[in-house]
Amino acid sequence: MKKGSDFEARQLAVFQKNEITEHYIYKNLSARVSGVKNRRILFQIADDEMRHYNVWKTYTRKDVSPSRFKVWFYTLISLVFGFTFGIKLMENAEKNAHDIYSRIPGSFTEINGIIRDEEEHEQALLVLLDEERLKYTGSIVLGLNDALVELMGVLAGLTFALQNTALVALTASITGVAAALSMAASGYLSTKSDPGGKNPFIAALYTGVAYVITVLLLIAPYLFLTDLYICLALAFVVAVCIIGFFNFYISVARDLPFKGRFFEMVGLSFTVAALSFLAGYAIRFAFGIVI
Repeated sequence: MKKGSDFEARQLAVFQKNEITEHYIYKNLSARVSGVKNRRILFQIADDEMRHYNVWKTYTRKDVSPSRFKVWFYTLISLVFGFTFGIKLMENAEKNAHDIYSRIPGSFTEINGIIRDEEEHEQALLVLLDEERLKYTGSIVLGLNDALVELMGVLAGLTFALQNTALVALTASITGVAAALSMAASGYLSTKSDPGGKNPFIAALYTGVAYVITVLLLIAPYLFLTDLYICLALAFVVAVCIIGFFNFYISVARDLPFKGRFFEMVGLSFTVAALSFLAGYAIRFAFGIVI
């Protein structure tokens, strides 16, 4: 390789590997995404990534294998959590590499074309990334928020009031299922009365499922352990993990800030739990209940 230093040669090999990796990721997704327009966009991006790979190959003069792990990981993430989340997560991870393009010496004459292609890809993806499930994030937030706030409060109160892990799990389960059905019904009615183009049944389903899954995760420690306070502490840890994951998902998929939303939900959930904990202790003391 005549152009550039050894460092530049290694950097170009990294670019080359990124391009061939993204080629296979977009090619895999183009075969799985719904809609002819969406498939065409992803397939075109995959072709562009292969062309970029061949540009870098003219400088490195060698073939580079894709990162099999990244191809598998981002394809799986996209299938499980949606194409919007998977693609944006990948683009965010590769953003630093793309930023370096602008600092490459002018002797690499093709770099302007590659940068222009990357900008066009971002615009094309903005048109593509409009999945139906993201329309119902409000319903998911409703289910998660209510489950976290209510169930953490219920668990904290019952932990002091009942003093028995099996009873706490049973009571919280009954409360959680009833509340999930109630929230699903509320989600159905509120969506039906709001002319926003969303399906009321799907909105209710997202709300109810989000609520039930959260309930199951929060009561899980009480099903397997006997120490009440360890169970309560683990439930708090699970709650923080759920809040963290969901806010990370939304921040990536919708380009929203993470920290503010995360700490707001954590603070709200823990405040209600602390008040319920004190209420449970007071009620147990007032009525002289010993279980």
